[in-house]
Amino acid sequence: MNFELYAAAAVDPLRLQQYNELLLASGLRNEGDTDYTVLAYRGERLLACGSLKGNVLKQIAVGKEAEGEGVCASVVSALITEAFMRGSSHLFLFTKPQHQNLFSSLSFYPIIKTDSVLMMENQRHGLSNFLKQVPRFEGSNGCVVCHCNPMTNGHLHLIRYAAQNCEHLYVFVVSEDRALFPYKDRLKLVCSCTQDIENITVMGSGAYIISEATFPTYFIKDTADITKVWAELDILLFTQKIAPALGITKRFVGEEPYCAVTRQYNARMKELLPKSSLELVEIPRLDGISATKVRALIESGRMSEIERLVPQPVYDYCKDNFS
Repeated sequence: MNFELYAAAAVDPLRLQQYNELLLASGLRNEGDTDYTVLAYRGERLLACGSLKGNVLKQIAVGKEAEGEGVCASVVSALITEAFMRGSSHLFLFTKPQHQNLFSSLSFYPIIKTDSVLMMENQRHGLSNFLKQVPRFEGSNGCVVCHCNPMTNGHLHLIRYAAQNCEHLYVFVVSEDRALFPYKDRLKLVCSCTQDIENITVMGSGAYIISEATFPTYFIKDTADITKVWAELDILLFTQKIAPALGITKRFVGEEPYCAVTRQYNARMKELLPKSSLELVEIPRLDGISATKVRALIESGRMSEIERLVPQPVYDYCKDNFS
């Protein structure tokens, strides 16, 4: 049967209400952070919906009366077209595991799934291609994943400790560019601050390690479960796909007394990593130093106070860019 598509970056209040109601009826929720939304209508009746956030397709729902009519395919196709026009060709999609066949028919391929989340992408070999870019090393390999927004003496202490306790250390710098310090600058600073450590490889985390593409929060009804579900998916992707491919046996983290999200993430790693024969090594935070504190000092203009908290290259960068 016929239907019409409505697409917009911002949805008007009436359509937004219909959109939210359809999501709720489908067991989903509107996270309110989308860039673009496609709605399928028959007359004034909303049949299906879907949204785009960066390179992630999310909040896709179809009313029961429209199932099997190709409405979902049309919505997804419109979202893909928009993403391509915005320069995003590598796309990710989150859905419930029972919908895998539907999205497989739309040329999305499964990456990892939990009991409640299935992560898919539109490149058949996307993850394997990412892993091919990572150098391989024999022996006992360790891993540190850090945002370094900015890098602090605490980060450097963690990396040095980890490098001393494994034969080779991978340092993955979170690639998402949504921080005060741009990703390219953060990566350069980590490389500069660790150049004297011989047994490490520093590189970006890509789309598969703590990224916007691994935050499947949009269909969680209870917001208290958001971090738990996100953490489980991201950790399983690491333990089942990434760590075995790179020979990683240890993951090093610092204690997290300040950020509740990171603290819960670390707690979930303590539960899940041993099940995959991986060791989580948690070390005490260095003198209460945190990137949050450094950013607060920068924003309040107290530049001189950050010198003792960060390595010299980071302090020089801050003086040049924030004074």
